[in-house]
Amino acid sequence: MLEREEGASSTLKQLGATVRTLDLWDDPVELIGDDDDEQEIRPRALVFEALDRPDLAVAALRAIRKESYFDNVGALIAVTVGQIARIDPASGFDDFCLHPYVPEELYGRIRALEWRRSEFATEERHKVGGIVVDRGSHEVYVDGRPIALTAKEFALLSYLFERRGKVLSREHLLARVWGNRYEGGPRTVDIHVRRLRAKLGETLPLETLRGSGYKLRAPHNDDKARSAGDRVDRNETVEGDDESFTASLEPELRLVSREEPAALPEAI
Repeated sequence: MLEREEGASSTLKQLGATVRTLDLWDDPVELIGDDDDEQEIRPRALVFEALDRPDLAVAALRAIRKESYFDNVGALIAVTVGQIARIDPASGFDDFCLHPYVPEELYGRIRALEWRRSEFATEERHKVGGIVVDRGSHEVYVDGRPIALTAKEFALLSYLFERRGKVLSREHLLARVWGNRYEGGPRTVDIHVRRLRAKLGETLPLETLRGSGYKLRAPHNDDKARSAGDRVDRNETVEGDDESFTASLEPELRLVSREEPAALPEAI
């Protein structure tokens, strides 16, 4: 990406983000630093500055998605007004932004993108993908929409979120959610799981393990958390103020442009 006054790179740096740039047709591996794993650096968002060529951005996104390093990282495509109609909803982008940029719009869209992709766990609230479970108010939201659950459905979902990454047998779930005095059988758990899946849809990352029980999948981008079955949060600040948002972007905000890259400093 060229360092130009009206470019996304310049705009995002003014917001305090750390930016790495790459041309649309270059190898996305070049965005990965040699010491990223050691320093636990992970990208927060991908911005594809396609302008008048959204087709090039689609090809670049497919190439980037082949690298597991970018799993679960949201993608934003920037186009001119005349190209809005050419953006295919099935292309894989989470959102789009118009060029020339309005800094407040670019900021807002990236912040919303980070929120949709973020995951966190506190004493009162859990967020997994697009699902938010508020234990304090006994409310569940999917992509911002309230979902009506029965008391036992909520209790089961809340416990699954609390024990994310762990394999939980039907007998274990029956004892912890329904209580030891409940006289029903394990089939009760299957029925409630079916209801949760019907209400929450594909946003619920719940696996059925034949002969073992159920497991709510751990984050894809954290091998240590996946193997230990623990939740490691790196995005709890996305709901905060402007300063918190800037801090959450700082680890890395990767951008891709269709323009021929100029000679940029190595730090970029």
